[in-house]
Amino acid sequence: MEYKSRELERKFLKMNRNFKAILVTGARQVGKTTMLKHLAEGTDRTYVTMDNRMARELAKSDPVLFFQTYKPPILIDEIQKAPELFEQIKIMCDESEEKGRFWITGSQQYKMMSKVRETMVGRIGILSLYSLSQREKAGILLEDEPDFSLQALLERQKLFKRNNIIDVYKHIWTGGMPEIQEADSEIREEYFNSYIETYLMRDATEVGGISDTVKFNKFLTACAALISSQINYSTLAEAADISQTTAKNWLNVVQGLGIIYLLPPFENNELKRLVKMPKLYFCDTALCAYLSKWLSVETLMNGAASGHYYENYVVMEFVKTYAYSKAKANLSYYRDSNAKEIDIFIEENDMIHPIEIKKSANPDRREVKKYSVIDKTSLKRGEGGIVCMCEEVIPIDEDNCFIPSNII
Repeated sequence: MEYKSRELERKFLKMNRNFKAILVTGARQVGKTTMLKHLAEGTDRTYVTMDNRMARELAKSDPVLFFQTYKPPILIDEIQKAPELFEQIKIMCDESEEKGRFWITGSQQYKMMSKVRETMVGRIGILSLYSLSQREKAGILLEDEPDFSLQALLERQKLFKRNNIIDVYKHIWTGGMPEIQEADSEIREEYFNSYIETYLMRDATEVGGISDTVKFNKFLTACAALISSQINYSTLAEAADISQTTAKNWLNVVQGLGIIYLLPPFENNELKRLVKMPKLYFCDTALCAYLSKWLSVETLMNGAASGHYYENYVVMEFVKTYAYSKAKANLSYYRDSNAKEIDIFIEENDMIHPIEIKKSANPDRREVKKYSVIDKTSLKRGEGGIVCMCEEVIPIDEDNCFIPSNII
């Protein structure tokens, strides 16, 4: 299978020049190991995976002997299975000034990250990799986050094909798992069935102590039904026949495994009556579609949930963009007790870029009037707009545009 270049490569290589260890986190099968092996081609970097029982047992029982056996520079895969290594990695980082000695992957942040924060402060760079974005699939790799000014959007638009609803829903239904980009529907079904049974169930058992596979499957399906909605623990608990406390714990586990993304609500002391519950999105829309039994692009595109999947797709494209770009941003959504909602606030440099998401090719331009709520805060309102199925960038007013969803 041909390797697809990843936008995270640029950031990883930069961190490799500045940190002694770099950890890449993300769900199973999103391409962490493939990317790092690709970057290690032509070097003498040792590779070892903690999925290997003998290597794992050595790592757990004798980390010093482990690193005598597997010498740096090294790529250690799935380190969450042997967190005992972090202590020795810390010692070895302190003994040498050499950068980039330890490349590490982990597909589970639930307990691993507390161990990293405990032992590796100042020694490790941490990055997140998600499944393939629409840009990566198209082979268009961009270093910078979007600039929402009209001129910048018009320039960006030149790099992309014309927005097309069939292409968009094909991307949503296919998802971004590298292994199944060319798979037919039968292979795709088997892949996700195996993914849930082989990885998710095993990791959930090891990490979260979840042993009831039937209830956990029901819980995952209930999560898929809540796509692009505020979390409702009573709904999740009822669907899986578990307590609300258990539902909260299981959601933490699934989030830690990189399966779901929780978009926090906007918080601001100057605005009262804001909701407190995050919204639930799937990091990979194809897994969500599989759990909800949307068996073809057409049924998903024309189904009752198509708007929710469209919103999920747009939100995750923004998440991936800001995970890989030079600038960081806080992403949140706005909703008050009167149910006034703005789908995404992109907050950077004390400025909020407001974004609405509409599946329509011709949304109501009056939607942007809601953005005036930002003016009640001490933060500045930046340029924004409505991400939608329009075919080209069209200005709405001096601050906002209709933005084709395939160029974000």
